[in-house]
Amino acid sequence: MADLPQRALDDEVRRFPVPTLRSEADGPSVGALEGDDRSGRLARLVEREIVPRLVLARRAEAARHTTPSQAGRAPTGQEVEALAELVVERDLPVIEAFVERIRARGVAVESLYLELLAPAARRLGVLWEEDRRTFSEVTIGLWRLHQLLHGLSVLFQADALPPSPEHRILLVPAPGEQHAFGLTMAAEFFRRAGWLVSGGPALSAEEITTLVHREWFAIVGISASSLGKLDTVATTIHTIRRVSRNRALGVLVGGVVFDEQPERAALVGADAWAGDARRAPLQARALLDLLVQQA
Repeated sequence: MADLPQRALDDEVRRFPVPTLRSEADGPSVGALEGDDRSGRLARLVEREIVPRLVLARRAEAARHTTPSQAGRAPTGQEVEALAELVVERDLPVIEAFVERIRARGVAVESLYLELLAPAARRLGVLWEEDRRTFSEVTIGLWRLHQLLHGLSVLFQADALPPSPEHRILLVPAPGEQHAFGLTMAAEFFRRAGWLVSGGPALSAEEITTLVHREWFAIVGISASSLGKLDTVATTIHTIRRVSRNRALGVLVGGVVFDEQPERAALVGADAWAGDARRAPLQARALLDLLVQQA
């Protein structure tokens, strides 16, 4: 996606005439006037297309290197593995007590989200891929992680920004995705950042299309966890852009399949990619700013 403005710049530059030496007494030539016009087009291209995208990329890169602030020691790898086992084997009160002991040493809720719950969800996925847990066990484990997330939400949203009607986002998994824990966590971060969030798991392509056509959204966020969903995501993005009530709709993608190769975001027709739940609102806001500048 980042290559598109550069290719446009290269094409524009190649159309410039080779300058010739002239004295001021000769006056402006037709070629000079054309050159000025082309220079003006280049300046507008840089101002409206290239600079905003560079800013967008820089913000995303800065967010990538920012770590969650925390007063206490971060959750360990052993604790992540332990939680992944507990959510399958034990009841919710035991699991909540385990997480509360970690929080009691001063770990911020944001750190619990990103460095304990999210890795535990990924761990469940690995256990399933390795045939060490059944699909039913992983589903139960993810359901309990959802319950933990819901229980911590009150604390996490304590310092949430007031919601803005201009910041409406629809968050959905790719049609057919079975699990959407990462998307649920992303919704938490969007709400804390002042976004009005709609969506949910298990929405069909038709339901997503209907929502986007019926209601105004600034951004649609779509997550995918497997290569097999890329075609579905691409088709969904093409359709919602065609029917969207907001003709300047922005599309953000995330999930494992894009984490592995962020350039896949451009392949499916998205505007940007967000690598984790914490960076997603920052990337969405930067994308929204870019769309406003281009309007």
